[in-house]
Amino acid sequence: MVKFFDSSFTYDYSFPAVTLAYFLRYPNPYSTHVLSTDVIERSIDSNGRLKTLRIHRKSSRLPPAVLKLLPQSVLGNISGGRSESYILETSTIDVKEGWMRTESKNLDWTGILSVVEKQEYQRRVPDDEGDDFSVAAGTTGVVTTVMFRSRLGDRLRARANRKDGVKEEVEEKKGFLASWSTNGIQRSIEAIASRRTENQLGKSKEGMKVVLERLRSGGLVGVLEGMRRDREMAFGGES
Repeated sequence: MVKFFDSSFTYDYSFPAVTLAYFLRYPNPYSTHVLSTDVIERSIDSNGRLKTLRIHRKSSRLPPAVLKLLPQSVLGNISGGRSESYILETSTIDVKEGWMRTESKNLDWTGILSVVEKQEYQRRVPDDEGDDFSVAAGTTGVVTTVMFRSRLGDRLRARANRKDGVKEEVEEKKGFLASWSTNGIQRSIEAIASRRTENQLGKSKEGMKVVLERLRSGGLVGVLEGMRRDREMAFGGES
């Protein structure tokens, strides 16, 4: 079962400003759940395109509605649905052609829900501005596509066929799951994830706006100072 979510938006900032803000977007007031960001690899290919691989560590919380669908064997030692998760992000920028493509996917909980987010940023410069790459020139459009895929129902059925112990656990939840088909469980989890993603994308957009405004008013120094303040507020001054 696969579910898609897509949206589009235009930033009133130039392509160089938006791409810089993308790499400097954590931390910001709308991303207090992001604990750290590390660059794993960065290179320039034969076409002059910058390729970057990063990993983000985030504090996550499973929605209560999803928790009700999960047997204890899947939850493990997760307390109240809280845990830390990792997001792998790849990006490619072509400065000459004026586009950036990114892909982010979760590395944890993939047996329950796999989420892949793809974004394409495109430079939009008015004809009379030519190839002006200044911060104030043009706008930048972004199209976001998110794909959700849940395999929870398949996993429960496979475990029930494979292990007697898991069979007993499934029986304990029989009253609740009896009315749910495998596809029903998957659709429910994907629908919940879609609603959460729509909300999270709104926060992500607002966070980018904060970083872009700092860039416009204070330049790179203003962005770095804002990041320092946000880090202090989120982590109590811990580095």
